[in-house]
Amino acid sequence: MIKTDERRYADVTPEQFRRYLPLACAWAAEQEQFILENGTPLTAAQMLDAELACVAHPDRIRLLAVKQMPLPAHPILQAAAEGIKLITPQTAGLALRYGIFIRADYWGQRRLLVHEFAHTAQYERLGGLCPFLECYLYECLVIGYLSAPMEREAIAVADRICGQARSPNAGAT
Repeated sequence: MIKTDERRYADVTPEQFRRYLPLACAWAAEQEQFILENGTPLTAAQMLDAELACVAHPDRIRLLAVKQMPLPAHPILQAAAEGIKLITPQTAGLALRYGIFIRADYWGQRRLLVHEFAHTAQYERLGGLCPFLECYLYECLVIGYLSAPMEREAIAVADRICGQARSPNAGAT
């Protein structure tokens, strides 16, 4: 079921999607390289969580704290990232294969890291940046970010490893 607060880009044609995908892949590759050069390696506990999330090469992962997630400079990519709610001021983490941005005020939050590790495992399983982005972005455009199967999978992996997420009012007595 698509949530009513999600915006879909049904007006993006398959031709437009194919035309912009290489731009998105190039941006993701640049950002991943920046994180790999400037980020910090995983701790032993984070390495274990990455393995539990089925990451084949957790030793390659680097984390980089940022005040807010960077947006692509290209106006069309920027509009799409904001439009499908992939990157918003509330975005806490962004996995770009082995480079993971973590918003500084979320640094060290295990559930977020495990969620992003699940995306890293998806990158590996699908064969890299472009195959992942093609599938993930297509799902976000057609189905919606919160309902996209790859996003739901990452949420399920975090639930499996960290325990079921509880709503703020659940169990309040």
